[in-house]
Amino acid sequence: MKRIVYWIVCATLIALPTSVRCGRAAELPSFTDVTEKAGLHFRHRFGDDKLSNIVEGTGAGAMFFDFDGDGWQDIYLLSGCWLKDVNDNRGRRYRGKLSNKLYRNNGDGTFTDVTEKARVGDRSFSVGCSAADFDNDGDLDLYVLNYGKNVFYRNNGDGTFTDISKQSGLDNPLWSLSAPWFDFDKDGDLDVYVVNYLEYDRGKFRAYYSAKGYPGPLSYNGRPDVLYRNNGDGTFTDVTRETGLHNKNGRGMSGTVSDLDNDGLIDLYITNDGMGNYFYHNLGAGRFEEDGLIRGLSFGEGGQGVSSMGPTIGDVNRDGWMDVYIPDMGYGCLMINNKGFFDDHTARAKLAVACGQYTGWGAVLFDFDNDSHLDIFIANGNAHFEFPEEDVLLKNDGTGHFVDVASEAGPYFHQKHVGRGATYGDFDNDGDLDLLISNLNDSPRLLRNDGGNKNHWLKVRALLPSSHRDAIGARVTVKANDLILIQDSNPVRGYLSQADPRLHFGLGSAERAEYVEIRWPDGRKTRRVNVSADQILTIIEDTK
Repeated sequence: MKRIVYWIVCATLIALPTSVRCGRAAELPSFTDVTEKAGLHFRHRFGDDKLSNIVEGTGAGAMFFDFDGDGWQDIYLLSGCWLKDVNDNRGRRYRGKLSNKLYRNNGDGTFTDVTEKARVGDRSFSVGCSAADFDNDGDLDLYVLNYGKNVFYRNNGDGTFTDISKQSGLDNPLWSLSAPWFDFDKDGDLDVYVVNYLEYDRGKFRAYYSAKGYPGPLSYNGRPDVLYRNNGDGTFTDVTRETGLHNKNGRGMSGTVSDLDNDGLIDLYITNDGMGNYFYHNLGAGRFEEDGLIRGLSFGEGGQGVSSMGPTIGDVNRDGWMDVYIPDMGYGCLMINNKGFFDDHTARAKLAVACGQYTGWGAVLFDFDNDSHLDIFIANGNAHFEFPEEDVLLKNDGTGHFVDVASEAGPYFHQKHVGRGATYGDFDNDGDLDLLISNLNDSPRLLRNDGGNKNHWLKVRALLPSSHRDAIGARVTVKANDLILIQDSNPVRGYLSQADPRLHFGLGSAERAEYVEIRWPDGRKTRRVNVSADQILTIIEDTK
């Protein structure tokens, strides 16, 4: 009888999450939904009451960015609108009533709607956004990506913005979803790569399986992405063809930039819908070469029958090479970097079981418990119907495996939403990373991380000397607890979204970092030694 009881107890323990078996359940942070308390009184809408086409179903992203430079992360949220060629006539009651919103962080856990004052309430059918200091004047400018012409706002530095879409040349008329910024030609100002999706036909195509709700992406022609070179005078020029980046039939879902082969040059990675993904290897001298198939980044083990959403990048296994996680309509793909070539570790990392039942959209690679290992959050939701799903939180156990800890992370993870975009940022500056999720035809969710700062942490802001703008493309390396932690400075990552640009490193029990090293975009290096933990460290490049 004792032997039977013993085996029952053992089987029960094995079935529990690793954190519980190891006695760490009480140590895990939890996430608290503070959306209403914070004053984010917003609701995304796609311009209609019933989901009926791929434009409506694409959803929207969200963004953390410090638009007023006060050290607190503000929030920009996106909405659709009623359009004659997209929405049903019954949705006309939304005409002229929907807009994007800018919320200023008050520094006390609350936000104030400053959209009207800032003049950034775009009423287009907005999908994605990004922010960057394109004119090197020390503040962040705002780029809104739409079904229809994009809108580009110059930050005036006084809490207001000016629409310079047409005069800048960034009023791209294609359906754009994502826009990572980086200085591809190393001339000192930021260029922008605009990820375009497909050519919607106003609902003309009807030869589809009706149980799917509406036609999928392969029912429409893809559209080419565009690289815009910053001319340094407030205007941009399309240089897609001469840089080797032209692909006429892409169906881009989102894009990001990072040095994926450790050669000191920033590469481009674009995820596509229902087709292979693009990896553009930076050859230097302003040229790129697409070799995603050779490097193992075009498809995961699931092959072509997936819809890759927003890519997020980080060093998952702490080997000094940047890895990629891509959510999709199946199991997702964890692509581990093997010195510039990639292997799909989704199944062996134990991600497939946790994610296979869901439709993943917005993914975040972030160290939510500051133990020095990157964890994964995924916002889930049905693609063709407003059927809600639970979101997923997966803890990296440091052995190459991930453990589903969502049930231990707070009441939010017991709810269901039709998730789309997701991003992260430390909105309350308490040393742990919070989450912001955009839900389809619903309110966003701001999740405050409670307890992640029980371990030590370090934030690094790498700034260029001339304008003190973020050094997009810089690589920051931190050594602590015998671990080498790396991150590339680029906040545009994930589905349709942008994250807190301050690079966040969990240090575990380490009260200081042995060193912090920055490899600047121009190749120079700066090192600080014996750096105290639990601070926001700002380093300005010394060009002497």
